[in-house]
Amino acid sequence: MLPQDLKAEQFAGYPPQARKLVVAHLDALQQLPLSFVPSLLREVIDYDFKFPTERSAIDRELANLSSLSPAGVKDWFQAFSQLTLSSKLEHFDWINQPAQFVEQLSAHLWTTHQLDGFRKAAIAYGERLQSAVPPEPIPVRRLGIAVIGQGVASYDAPLFRNLRPHGAFFAKVKPDNGLELLLNAVAARAKAHPVPYGHWYVDGGQEADHSPSLACVSYRALEPARAALLHNIQTELQRPGMGPEELRTHLARLLPADLGMEGSGDAVLNRFQVKLLTEGSGSQIFSTTFAQWTAREALRRAQPLTLLVRFAPRQRQKPMNELLSGGQSNAELDFTGSLIDADMGAYYNWLNQQRLPGSEQSAFLVWFEGHSQALAIGPSLPRGTTSNTIADLGELLSLATG
Repeated sequence: MLPQDLKAEQFAGYPPQARKLVVAHLDALQQLPLSFVPSLLREVIDYDFKFPTERSAIDRELANLSSLSPAGVKDWFQAFSQLTLSSKLEHFDWINQPAQFVEQLSAHLWTTHQLDGFRKAAIAYGERLQSAVPPEPIPVRRLGIAVIGQGVASYDAPLFRNLRPHGAFFAKVKPDNGLELLLNAVAARAKAHPVPYGHWYVDGGQEADHSPSLACVSYRALEPARAALLHNIQTELQRPGMGPEELRTHLARLLPADLGMEGSGDAVLNRFQVKLLTEGSGSQIFSTTFAQWTAREALRRAQPLTLLVRFAPRQRQKPMNELLSGGQSNAELDFTGSLIDADMGAYYNWLNQQRLPGSEQSAFLVWFEGHSQALAIGPSLPRGTTSNTIADLGELLSLATG
C-alpha cells in the first residue's frame, strides 16, 4: 500500500493522541513518498509516551507539512521520491509496524546502493525543517551537573582534562554537604521554572533524597527491571535461529509490562526507562554506562533545562556471558576505573548539552564527589584557567549561571 491510499480507520491501533494527530494531518501524509512516511510514523506512533519537547517537535513538523502546497511537497520530497522500493516493502504493514519497516528499508537501500541518496535526502530535509520551524526559546539558561568519583578515597592524576580548556578549574572547593547543595539548587530551579520533565536527577546508584519535582532515574531503582531483562535475553538466546538482529528486534518490542514496570510510576518515564535498558549497550550491567546513556537520551529527547547526573561505582569487567547471567549481587566494584569512566562521561554530557538550543549561554559543573576539585563552565567564566578561590558548590553554580 502507498501513502496516497491511507484512510483514517487504518490507524485504529494507535494510542488515542497519536491516532488523533495522524487523522488531523492525513491529507498531508497522503502526499508524501513511501520512503519517508514510515520514518515519521515511527515517531508519531509513540506520541502518547513522548516528552513535551518531542511532542512539540512532531506537532510543528506535521503543521509545516500540512502547510505545504502540492508544488512545495514536490520540491521538499523530490529526492525521497526518486528512491526505488521493492514490492515487498510496499506490501509491508508499515502503518502498524513503522520501526520494523525502517529496518527493512535500510537493508534494501544498502543492497541497492541507494543509502547515500537517502542519507543526503534526510540531511537536506532536516536542515530545511530546522530553518522553517526553528526551536522555541528556553526560559532559563540550561544547566548540566556531573558528580563523579563516589567512594574514591584519593586520586592523584589530573581530572577534567577534556573540559579544562572550556572552563575554570577550582582546586579548593569546600566539599561539605556538596550533593545536598546541588540537589537543592536543582530543586530551586524546578520551582522557579516548573516545566514538565524540565529538571532531571540521574543516579548511577542509590538516589539521594530529592525534590519530587525532579524527573528521577536511578540504576538501583531499576534493579528488578534489569534482572527481568537479563533473564528475558538469556531465554531468547536459547531459541533456535535467534541471532543479534532478531534479538534487537525482540528487545525493541518490549514494553514496561514485560519488565514488571506496568501499573506503577509515570507512564512516559517508564517507556523511557525501558528504552534505556533495551537500546543502551551495557546500560543493563554497568552503572557508569547507565548514567552516561541516560544523560545522553534525556538531553536528546527531553532537552531538560537542568540535568544533574551522579555517577556511582560500577562492577569490574568479567566475561560477557557471566555479566549477562544476572548474578551481580556480590559484584566486585572498580572505584578508580569508575572515576575514569565518569570523568569521560561528564565530558560527553557537556558535549551533548552543547548540541541543544541556547548552548552559547549554557552552564556546566563537574565535581569530584567528597573532594575539593571541581570545574565550572559558563559565559562569564574565563576558559582554561585555574582558581584557588575557596568556595562551596552553591557559589560555583552562581558563578557558572550568573
